[in-house]
Amino acid sequence: MVQEFILIAFSSLKQLQILLFLFVLVSYIICVTGNLIIIVLIRTEPLLQTPMYFFISTFAVLEIMFVTVSIPKLLDNLISGNKRISFIECFTQLFVFNGLGMTECYLLVVMAIDRDLAINSPLHYSAIMRKELYTTLAMAPWVGGFAISSLTTGYTSQLKFCGSNQINHFICDVAPLQNLSCSDASMSKLSTVVAAILTAIFPVFIIIALYAHIINTILKIKGAEGKQKAFSTCSSHLIVASLFYGAGLVVYVRPTGGENDKFLALIYTVLTPLLNPFIYTLRNNDVKTAVNNLILKKINVFKHP
Repeated sequence: MVQEFILIAFSSLKQLQILLFLFVLVSYIICVTGNLIIIVLIRTEPLLQTPMYFFISTFAVLEIMFVTVSIPKLLDNLISGNKRISFIECFTQLFVFNGLGMTECYLLVVMAIDRDLAINSPLHYSAIMRKELYTTLAMAPWVGGFAISSLTTGYTSQLKFCGSNQINHFICDVAPLQNLSCSDASMSKLSTVVAAILTAIFPVFIIIALYAHIINTILKIKGAEGKQKAFSTCSSHLIVASLFYGAGLVVYVRPTGGENDKFLALIYTVLTPLLNPFIYTLRNNDVKTAVNNLILKKINVFKHP
């Protein structure tokens, strides 16, 4: 029986692995730093003490955890050639990685609900979106995401692995592990399909419906300035959701464990988390104002210690 797995990762790229290592390392540093800055800004700037930014700060925490589960092992694989991962480590990574990914799927839905409520019921928004409610809404995706991940991980961990132990990926993921199994993987594959429907397909349709409702309302707003302001509060979230679901749907709705899956996985484990802090800052006037206020405060501290 297999006691450990070998993560093949990007061994076929050979000389390009050093360049890939540098790209992934810089992306990881920028992602973690950018999200930490967003968290600090939202926690300290009174202008950003709203439900929307509470969800964004929760999303930033989630992003840091998401990249930390997968990227350090990939960096080790690329630079040192250490491709081994024990059975327990592999399934722990599978459980946490999938749990965080599914949590992100649900959190993006919650953020869309928040924007829909703010745009379509602005007069009742403050009364409805109280701290107790938005705190509960922010925590619910974590419960749902890890509950479903425990289902898929549980079925996959019961498979027997008695042949090849080489995983054609840079992380322990469901489809590559199913392909290595020497026992019937039908229940594991069924659980994967059910999880994909619950955490990817349904949320996508909900987000599309919510944004159709939002856009319909925005188009009825009189005046270009009002429309632009309404669009600016929603466009960042819509871009992030599109980037995340785009690659995720291709990989998980029809999980094959093929050669292209690991390259697609780079998009939602490295590229999308790299872009998200910029999307939420460069396209957001409130965050820009908060950054300017923080800089001015620091300047005043130096001038008048």
